[in-house]
Amino acid sequence: MGLLTGTDATYYAANGDHGGYQFVTLDDIVNNFIVAYVGGDKLISKVKRLDVAFHAQRTMQELSYDTTRSEKSQEIEIGPSLTMTLPRDYVNYVKLTWVDSTGIERVMHPARKTSNPLAILQAGDFSYTADGAGALQSAEDSDTWGKFKTQGSSTNEELSVLEEDNSYGQRFGLDPQFSHVNGTFFIDPIKSKIYFSSGLVNSTVTIKYISDSLGTDAEMVVHKFAEEAMYKSIAYAILSTRINTPEYIVGRFKKERAAAIRLAKLRLSNLKTEEINQVMKGKSKHIKH
Repeated sequence: MGLLTGTDATYYAANGDHGGYQFVTLDDIVNNFIVAYVGGDKLISKVKRLDVAFHAQRTMQELSYDTTRSEKSQEIEIGPSLTMTLPRDYVNYVKLTWVDSTGIERVMHPARKTSNPLAILQAGDFSYTADGAGALQSAEDSDTWGKFKTQGSSTNEELSVLEEDNSYGQRFGLDPQFSHVNGTFFIDPIKSKIYFSSGLVNSTVTIKYISDSLGTDAEMVVHKFAEEAMYKSIAYAILSTRINTPEYIVGRFKKERAAAIRLAKLRLSNLKTEEINQVMKGKSKHIKH
């Protein structure tokens, strides 16, 4: 029986499942694993569905960081506060950029020599102040952050023009975080905020970040290129946590898992011959084919 359901007309409709054929749902992964790997005449004679579902979710999380790369993006306009709240399903950032007047994304770099530390409130004699419950009182923002966000007032557009007009070599030897014109940022994981330098006020900023593919039911899908890596990883996770599993069986599935993950990475890298050829032409003027 074919895997496609419905008709072409329903697929191409406005609310069709566009592109869904390239993915397998996590529920299908669990069902397929139980059919293929669990049974009286198989290596895993018996296992609870709940255990399979747990290891499937953990595998999806791990693969989303380095293999399937569950990347998302958001775009906002930076207001006077010069801050941005981290996305609710944020795990780590890939890059932050500001968008210029032509729609080009200009990459920003982290400012590693500043932060927004907890600013303890002090009395006139510099002693710490506490509330009625005896807890230390603190300001919403630190003096460090206040000084950082008020340094300079040039916009990114102005800085880009200045950069083009500057003579070459004048920035030689500078620390990279101080020698570019695209603005800087730092992330406070405790307050779940991103703080930007003053030149980015009123700029459109995009963040590309990694999630773990478990935020919503719609996200809990696996690309078909990584389907085999899911099965091998789940099998290894189950067998390696059982007391009586022979070590050679555990070692075998560990190798099979690693091979399946490598293959998934290779397939998902999506390298095309034409793209490689184009890059090589740009690197060497001697390649003309």
